[in-house]
Amino acid sequence: MEVVNAIGRRKAAVARVFVKEGTGKITVNKRDLEVYFPSSILQYIVKQPLNTLNVVEKYDIQVNLDGGGFKGQAEALRLAIARALVKINPEDKAALKAEGFMTRDAREVERKKPGRPKARKRFQFSKR
Repeated sequence: MEVVNAIGRRKAAVARVFVKEGTGKITVNKRDLEVYFPSSILQYIVKQPLNTLNVVEKYDIQVNLDGGGFKGQAEALRLAIARALVKINPEDKAALKAEGFMTRDAREVERKKPGRPKARKRFQFSKR
């Protein structure tokens, strides 16, 4: 089997994945998944598409992650893995879509406006 690649984005994070048949090793930016994401919750988020299809031990995944925070990176990686698995086996798309792993979460941070402390917050109004 050749290497299958896919891309996933979330907030400011971009994940590029390269999936090939192997033993279930996930390498993120040349580090092990458990080293890059010490939180078990984030590890769980990353492995959700693999667990859904019961293929955790079947593929080796090499990842380039860039931008954003750890939560956004984990969710970008989840989307990229799901997209790669669909490229490998298109019949899996329905199962992944039902779990919501094929949907790009398009919510981004709203920009700060001039004359305001944050995007929507206003300074306290003084009548007198």
